[in-house]
Amino acid sequence: MKQAPEHLVNLIEPIVEGLGYECVGIDYNPHPKNGLLRVYIDSEAGILVEDCTKVSHQISGVLDVEDPIPGNYQLEISSPGADRPFFKVSQFERYIGSTVLVNLFKPIAGRRKITGVIEKVEGEEVTLLEEGQIYLVPFTAMSKARLVPDYSFIQQNIEKGDRNGK
Repeated sequence: MKQAPEHLVNLIEPIVEGLGYECVGIDYNPHPKNGLLRVYIDSEAGILVEDCTKVSHQISGVLDVEDPIPGNYQLEISSPGADRPFFKVSQFERYIGSTVLVNLFKPIAGRRKITGVIEKVEGEEVTLLEEGQIYLVPFTAMSKARLVPDYSFIQQNIEKGDRNGK
């Protein structure tokens, strides 16, 4: 799974957790002119702009002092959103029964992308069910994974004619 280099994770995760948030994951996309460091944070109460600002100020201060990234980059603090990215096996365990979209480094059973329900997680292997087909996917084979949001409750309300709370 694509995650920022370990030295960045080890530097940033304790800051986020020390502020009382969960560090969902860290993306780092280096670029000679405009790199991007994106930190996903979450909490049981959800994430507001003020939360992102608070975390951004703390991380910026540490990054300025430690200077772990050469060149220019942009720091972005974000909620994981409804289509939250997965960075760790434990995140799959937390969402057993949910649908995920997984991109693979190499094909498994001829597939480079699998959109399936998380059936179980054993060690470093995730079992996905897609249209009756079972896929055993090693975590290390995943290049990217995201939760597929379930908007069915919205559709059900629309079908019932329950619009705008009426």
